[in-house]
Amino acid sequence: MMSRPKFSRIISGTMTWGKWGKEMDRAGMISLLNHCLDLGINSFDHADIYGGYTTEEAFGHAFSKSGISRDHLRLISKCGIQYICDRRPNTVKHYDYSKDYIIESAEASLKYLQTDYLDLFLLHRPSPLMHPQEVMEAIAKLAQEGKIIDFGVSNFTPSQVDLISSEVPVMVNQVEFSITQFEAMHDGTLDQVMIKKMIPMAWSPLGTLFRNDNEQTERIHAAMEPLLDKYDATEDQLALAWILKHPADVHPVVGTTNPDRLKRAIGAVSIDLDLEDWFSLLVASQGHKVP
Repeated sequence: MMSRPKFSRIISGTMTWGKWGKEMDRAGMISLLNHCLDLGINSFDHADIYGGYTTEEAFGHAFSKSGISRDHLRLISKCGIQYICDRRPNTVKHYDYSKDYIIESAEASLKYLQTDYLDLFLLHRPSPLMHPQEVMEAIAKLAQEGKIIDFGVSNFTPSQVDLISSEVPVMVNQVEFSITQFEAMHDGTLDQVMIKKMIPMAWSPLGTLFRNDNEQTERIHAAMEPLLDKYDATEDQLALAWILKHPADVHPVVGTTNPDRLKRAIGAVSIDLDLEDWFSLLVASQGHKVP
């Protein structure tokens, strides 16, 4: 385990591929898979709960009929959230990180994705009842059996990462990070991934820039205006370039299923914002100059 897997810098998030979004059929998923690979996106981020525990299965059916070699993909999944839906008898949303449940979840993801192993397996959200020894025992068994290559967490604070890593090495922390939500720069999260040589993955990497119309987003749009021609870029590319500039080597998990937006996301990787341009966007987002 802990072999520093080769994830693409831009990761395709699959949350909206199925019932929680576009409800793509098998042909649509195969087409999108091939489009991502053509762009150089080889990494696909799943979670067992997506689509009410249905999206991994739909993706797996598509992958099995695609003719794509498993060696060309990096498959990521997450476990731990017990969601209220038709496929579970839960009466309250909760988290389960018992040894048996972690193993059961990983094996279910393997079955649904129609693969023999996961390149990366994450604990989806921290639970106040998780115990690092029990997590370690589950992850050790899965790794020894070749069912997972590497292990990480998602939405964990630095102290929670320290807790789990006291028993099992943590490769990745997948957290919210964007031009509109950048607390990870200030709460020690990105500092820790650099110190521990972990890989940070950013979900919702565009933040609320295109979802909210408020003073913050208005300031950011205004600050981006003179940069569009300077970098020959779109606003979504500038927003991605802003988080890609961070020295922690952030890997954005982009949730779009739009082929053109995916292509633009890849284009953002080659944009290197000047220092003052990067800070101009930070100042616009936070609404005041840096201290």
